[in-house]
Amino acid sequence: MAVCLACVTAVADAATGGAGAPSAPAPARASGDPAQTPAPAAPPATAGGAAYGSVPAILHPTVPGTVGLIRDGIAYAPAAAPLVVQQAIWAANTLRYKPYVYGGGHQSFRSRGYDCSGTVSFALHAAGLLRAPLDSSDFMRWGQRGRGQWITIYTNPGHAWMVIAGLRLDTAGPGESGPRWRTAPGSTHGFRVRHPVGY
Repeated sequence: MAVCLACVTAVADAATGGAGAPSAPAPARASGDPAQTPAPAAPPATAGGAAYGSVPAILHPTVPGTVGLIRDGIAYAPAAAPLVVQQAIWAANTLRYKPYVYGGGHQSFRSRGYDCSGTVSFALHAAGLLRAPLDSSDFMRWGQRGRGQWITIYTNPGHAWMVIAGLRLDTAGPGESGPRWRTAPGSTHGFRVRHPVGY
């Protein structure tokens, strides 16, 4: 299994008050005042997939349009996105208090904590796009090349993160380490870009 160097650096930075990794332009977010965002919508019966059916409804919010929104650490899925994309976002919301754990999410999708590729694997699995967890090196050959319309994975032998409907899900970045929605942009330099077929 490849060592997630960016994640280890982020853990060290968090402990020492470091600045974190360099970044690229911020991902796009839905326009409008977040205060005007409608109340969370009730999830569809299949939201989050069968394994994630017990996720509280508050973690299934939507926002109008095609681009998601992060508000108070929770990602709002775009209402115009396919259900598969919404499921990935809603599942990732359940990880927002989990710690970074090296190898977390690789033996099982259920874990006390997650590393970078474990986080990406969890979200993809919840959406029905991945059967077994992959490490960051495996993701370099997974899916199709380039950016997806809805889901894009950035991966190299040491780290993996993803953008879903314009929202960055990453274990590395300013603030707490672990799987979080990051409002700060992520550096794409040195990463292969992949996406799930059809998304």
